[in-house]
Amino acid sequence: MKPLRLAARAAILRDDRLLLVNAYPGQQSDLWCLPGGGVEPGQSLPENLIREVAEETGLAITVSAPILVNEFHDPERGFHQVEIIFRARLTGNAGIVLEDPEKVVNRFTWATRADLARLRHKPGMLARAVWGQHAAWYDPLERIVR
Repeated sequence: MKPLRLAARAAILRDDRLLLVNAYPGQQSDLWCLPGGGVEPGQSLPENLIREVAEETGLAITVSAPILVNEFHDPERGFHQVEIIFRARLTGNAGIVLEDPEKVVNRFTWATRADLARLRHKPGMLARAVWGQHAAWYDPLERIVR
């Protein structure tokens, strides 16, 4: 069994649209997720998230409260990831130009709630967590999608 992986992701809303990224090489998948990624020891979850979002999008953010704890697992490969999704806000007044300095993300989109319902995305509870009134959600052991 592989060690548990911990990740932090940012729910960034702008004009009631949610920033989503696709990081599959060569656009081999139509699966969308929030920007963010694996945490590094010695940094807080918000510090990791600020770094990951900058690496994947070029954007600067401030991190607020968590809204969802989600677990992904793939029993066949022994993969298990816990994601903590935080509300985040863009900082600064500069225009928004999405770029991926690390060359990990190949596509970006700003999705409305209706758009999200039509897009294949993870986690499954994303719309409820982002646009709902509940303080925070926990989604245990959602099977990973390849």
